[in-house]
Amino acid sequence: MSDETTTSPEPILDIKGLSISYFTRAVEIDAVKDFSCRVMPGEAMGLVGESGCGKSTVALAIMRDLGVNGGIVDGSMTFMGRDLVNMSDGELRKIRGSKIAMVYQEPMASLNPAMRIGRQLVEVPLEHEDVSKAEAEERAIAMLEAVRLPDPRRIMRAFPHQISGGQQQRIVIAMALLSKPSLLILDEPTTALDVTVEAGIIELIAELADKFGTSILFISHNLGLILETCDKITVMYSGEAVEVGTCKEMFNNIRHPYMQGLLRSLPLPGANKNTRPLVAIPGQLPLPTERPPGCRFGPRCEHFRPGICDVGPIPMRPVPGGEGHTSRCVRFEEIDWDAPPENAVQQDAVEAGGPVLVVNDLKKHYEVSANKMFGGGGQRVVKAVEEIELTALEAETVAIVGESGCGKSTFAKVLLGLETATDGSVRLDETDIGSLEVENRDAGTLSSIQMVFQNPFDTLNPSHAVGAQIIRVLEKFKVGKSQAERRERMLDLLDLVKLPREFAERMPRQLSGGQKQRIGIARAFAGRPRVVVADEPVSALDVSVQAAVTELLMDIQRSSRTTLLFISHDLSVVRYLADRVVVMYLGHIMEEGLTDEVFAPPYHPYTEALLSAVPIADTAIEKKRIVLEGEIPSAVNLPSGCPFQTRCQHKHRIPDNLCETEKPALRDLGAGHLIRCHLPDDFLKTMESVIVQVDAAQ
Repeated sequence: MSDETTTSPEPILDIKGLSISYFTRAVEIDAVKDFSCRVMPGEAMGLVGESGCGKSTVALAIMRDLGVNGGIVDGSMTFMGRDLVNMSDGELRKIRGSKIAMVYQEPMASLNPAMRIGRQLVEVPLEHEDVSKAEAEERAIAMLEAVRLPDPRRIMRAFPHQISGGQQQRIVIAMALLSKPSLLILDEPTTALDVTVEAGIIELIAELADKFGTSILFISHNLGLILETCDKITVMYSGEAVEVGTCKEMFNNIRHPYMQGLLRSLPLPGANKNTRPLVAIPGQLPLPTERPPGCRFGPRCEHFRPGICDVGPIPMRPVPGGEGHTSRCVRFEEIDWDAPPENAVQQDAVEAGGPVLVVNDLKKHYEVSANKMFGGGGQRVVKAVEEIELTALEAETVAIVGESGCGKSTFAKVLLGLETATDGSVRLDETDIGSLEVENRDAGTLSSIQMVFQNPFDTLNPSHAVGAQIIRVLEKFKVGKSQAERRERMLDLLDLVKLPREFAERMPRQLSGGQKQRIGIARAFAGRPRVVVADEPVSALDVSVQAAVTELLMDIQRSSRTTLLFISHDLSVVRYLADRVVVMYLGHIMEEGLTDEVFAPPYHPYTEALLSAVPIADTAIEKKRIVLEGEIPSAVNLPSGCPFQTRCQHKHRIPDNLCETEKPALRDLGAGHLIRCHLPDDFLKTMESVIVQVDAAQ
């Protein structure tokens, strides 16, 4: 992101009054309406909004890739002064991939799994420029070095499946930048990545864009990322731009209720599940064929006034005093933007009870047949979970955080009986379940520990109504003596997750992502469980839906006094809802303690890096910047000494190679705050906060 936006009489991208429709046999679907956006040379523009608002449709229109049934029906688009709307196919082929490049959300969608990476990279300059194959190869290697990939020549020989997700995304970015494009479109490029990998890639994109003078259109639902990376922001809702301005102006002087609603849905520093709860945007995005008259956001807006907001089309209007700040709201000058939300409900803190789940010295190892990938023959051991000690109390929320591969999901599988422990014990109340496979657990044990999965789309049978699927769970748990009792319990569960009872007859395809996740929660709580394991339950949802589902989980937990194990890599959500936090790395607990203790110094160096990587959508926050170098090591070949020593930013402070030779024990820093680290107490006492409150007006 450039510190100062480069001014020029000619923008790189200039979109005016763009309208896009998709044509079916029955109806013309109005996907984007009267959309305008301008990106100047060297500028980064963020495009945000909920799924279905039209963000990706705009990107595809810029690439002129709307498919056979999509078309631009009105407006204009110019790229470097050239008309994109009426450009011929031949002209488009010359600028796609060379002057305009795009990085998609899923890197494997852009990589051919059957071709070596080097061949795919070399194709870019060979296709778009008059260069030799040898020169194209050298440029590809140089770009791999620029995106900080280790051993570029080895990477060139590798196939996509042989490298990690973060490395795959760096390959796609290298491919996009090889021809030094004037405009780089990023469509949710980091959504599926760990926050540490995301932080590195975002910093990399900013550096490379600055180096090559590339303008950026960054599409995301993550407002924190947009604030950290972009100069300006365009907010979309239901196919329209509803607010536009510089990031600083927009975040400090909100002038559209939708932007206000998005920020109220975020677990920013200071939010608290009891005293300052999140406020979800009510309702959901209207279907393109069911949009209301006037303001499209009207049915979900607390500031809506009949006869004012629902009369005729609403144009974008300039906000007085805000340079380039415009809003599609007829009442923005009348609204008290500093007033607290009307529907925020404070709650009393829940007092935790006695131990429900007690884990002692848990280990989970896998024996695998070694081959060339692991170097040599014979059997090798994957140490997925090592020496886990954990006690979870009744009605307590314990968050388990860490990067992919740290052992979070393996730990969850042992709890649920999908795997059995290699050593140690897992006691649920008085029963040791660590060695009990799921098929050997009785109905009472099965119902006592349940799971809410990450992806709501994959957990429902598409062929059965959702009510029948909940009843099937009740039958499995032996809840109810008759079908009539079980049906009544199913309806009560729909009430519990705040869905209309008529949803019992709906098929999964008729539900939104948030509604499907509510059904998943209903099934998890069907047997009145003692423990619910929630594995990234909101990461696949829009921010407004995340807030609603998070609050729902908290409400149900308060009433049922269920113990919640919340697995996540999103420390913003963890800080908001967890009573206690467990930080895992390579199967080990590196830090554990009350949330307030873990989120304030002293930190474990790994926790410090995780905190610095979390993007925060608040101009009143400054963060220390710590980008972890290297990849998480393989669990087949664990580092000697401290598991984190190969990536630790403070390792140089410990003499005599102690970090490399001796694994540190968990030690108590006081108040039950445990840390596995060789750093001495006198250094830990000098650690400063990663997240600091500053004056937003600066």
